[in-house]
Amino acid sequence: MVNENTATESFTSFVKETEPRLKVALIAAFGREVGVEATADALAYGWEHWNRIRGMKNPAGYLWTVGRNRARRLASRSPKLFESVVVDRQPWAEPGLVPALEKLSEKQRVTVLLVHGFEWRLAEVADLMGVSVSTVQKHTERAMRRLRRSLRTES
Repeated sequence: MVNENTATESFTSFVKETEPRLKVALIAAFGREVGVEATADALAYGWEHWNRIRGMKNPAGYLWTVGRNRARRLASRSPKLFESVVVDRQPWAEPGLVPALEKLSEKQRVTVLLVHGFEWRLAEVADLMGVSVSTVQKHTERAMRRLRRSLRTES
C-alpha cells in the first residue's frame, strides 16, 4: 500500500506541472467557462484515481481525455465557445476570427490555438493529446488553411 503522504505529494507536484497546460488546452477546445470546469473535474477524477493514474505512461494525456469527455457533456448545455470581447472601438482581433475558429473541428481548433496562439511546440501538443507529432502538424496545417479561406487571407 502506498503511503498517503507520498501520494498526496506526488499528486500535488503533478497538478502544479500539469494543471496550467491542461486548462489552456481545454479552454482552447471548449471555451473558457466549460474549459475551466472540465479541468477541475478532470483533476478531481485524477485525485480519486491517482494510485492507478500515476503509473500510466502519460497521466496528463489521460486526464486530457477525461476533461475532454466532461467538457463535451458540459458544452452540450452551453454551445457558445468564445465570449465576445469588446475593447474600446477597435476589436482586439480580426472580427471574423472567432466565428472561423468555431467552425473548425475540435482537434483543429485545439492544435492551432495551442501551436499558434500559445506557442506550444508540436511535441507538447502531441504528448497532451496522445497523438503523433505528424498528426498535430496535419491538424494545424488544415486548420490554418481553413482559417485563411474563411478570413480570405490566402494569397
